[in-house]
Amino acid sequence: MQVIANKITQNPAIVKFELDEIIVRTENFEFKNIDETQNSPLAKQLFFLPFVKTVYVSGNFIAIEKFSIVEWEDVQEDVANQINEFISNGGEIIKIDETKTKKQPITVYAETTPNPSVLKFVCNKLLTKTALECKNIDETSVSPLAKELFKFPFVKEVFIDENYISVTKFAITEWDEITLELRTFIKEYIENGNIVIDETAIVKTEIHQKQQEAYFDTLDVTSQQIINIIEEYVKPAVQSDGGNIMFESFDPTEKRVKVVLQGACSGCPSSTFTLKNGIENMLKDMLKDEGIKVEAING
Repeated sequence: MQVIANKITQNPAIVKFELDEIIVRTENFEFKNIDETQNSPLAKQLFFLPFVKTVYVSGNFIAIEKFSIVEWEDVQEDVANQINEFISNGGEIIKIDETKTKKQPITVYAETTPNPSVLKFVCNKLLTKTALECKNIDETSVSPLAKELFKFPFVKEVFIDENYISVTKFAITEWDEITLELRTFIKEYIENGNIVIDETAIVKTEIHQKQQEAYFDTLDVTSQQIINIIEEYVKPAVQSDGGNIMFESFDPTEKRVKVVLQGACSGCPSSTFTLKNGIENMLKDMLKDEGIKVEAING
């Protein structure tokens, strides 16, 4: 086993050191200081480097977040060499608890959605805390599962959120011909401990979340009220149908609310009805303004 690539991630403070073999299949590990490294001799050694802030171990890579006292271009080759030397000397990356490495049975079942082109595959475990929409295989860089699903010729789009995967199919195939095949693939993929979404995507999302919170504070009061209504009253119902909804903008002059629809809601024949007779009426009632209009910018 050895490091085959060093890559700067979406977060410039983090570099991924990819290995030519899988390290762990069923868990992701995060070490924030040397006291947390009891089950990772490699992470413990890396924390002796004064610039190491956090160490992540997942799938086939080790990701390191640095403090700002150094630049990655000055040290990443030395770190890769140190990891390679550690491995070549027989060092243990993760002390695996054998009781946790056994294949864990997973339940996956298919649910219909209001969109006849979309089926929702629900799992009995949390898959991600971050909603991810992939319109094509080029958008699957952070989701190995989505990339594998796009290898099926009938898969048009993939949306992953919490404990489910919504799959949009092309019209050339009927669901009764492919549902069992997809359900079996997803079940075995997750049972075998394969990565659903790359752990570094979570890091990126935490940064994005902070940016979103700062953005929220800059909005006018009405926009903030609209976002809170969508998050509390609308999003749970939309997620139960295998989709997602996000606030895009509010024009106070036209009183027009624009939203983004994802997953099963994107392109759904009933989405216009839902917008006009559900969300729009709810906003009119809760904001006490009959002039409110809602439109989706992608559906």
